[in-house]
Amino acid sequence: MNNDVRIILGIDPGSNLLGYAFLRVENRKVNLVSMGTLDMRAQDNQLDKLKQIFEELSELIKLYQPTEAAVEAPFYGKDAQAMLKLGRAQGVAMVAMGVQGLKVTEYSPRSVKKAVTGKGSASKEQVAAMLPHLVTGEIVYKFIDASDALAVAYCHYLQNNNVIGGGAKYNSWSDFLKNNPDKK
Repeated sequence: MNNDVRIILGIDPGSNLLGYAFLRVENRKVNLVSMGTLDMRAQDNQLDKLKQIFEELSELIKLYQPTEAAVEAPFYGKDAQAMLKLGRAQGVAMVAMGVQGLKVTEYSPRSVKKAVTGKGSASKEQVAAMLPHLVTGEIVYKFIDASDALAVAYCHYLQNNNVIGGGAKYNSWSDFLKNNPDKK
């Protein structure tokens, strides 16, 4: 694959629904390759859910051959059991990526929201509404987990664009829009 072409896998982990998105970046153009949700709700136990995550995500990685991967880190929650299940799902997803030789970068939910909307306290709906202005391609999803995964991949692109591909640094969202009028 051309060194100037990057395929970024973004993951929004979940033990019932896990969002994924693949972005192709070439010449600073960000194109959606695929996005969707792994649905584990039909599984009766946690082990079967984790196995499904590993197997299906491994197949997607083989199919799309990402060069980079990013995952949203679990945030603090009041329900310890839910956090444990989320952490397990994230861990299995990270293992699936690691087995395929991918380096995985974690991002907090707040940093993902800030990267996409300019505001760390943005709602999931605000993030989803902003993505079509930033990414080329048909953004279609059944569950918000898929758009969350797309946001994670886009956040990773922004964070690493200054190192790979010689991207410019911006001091504010308005500076970015001034220099990228096609993103309005």
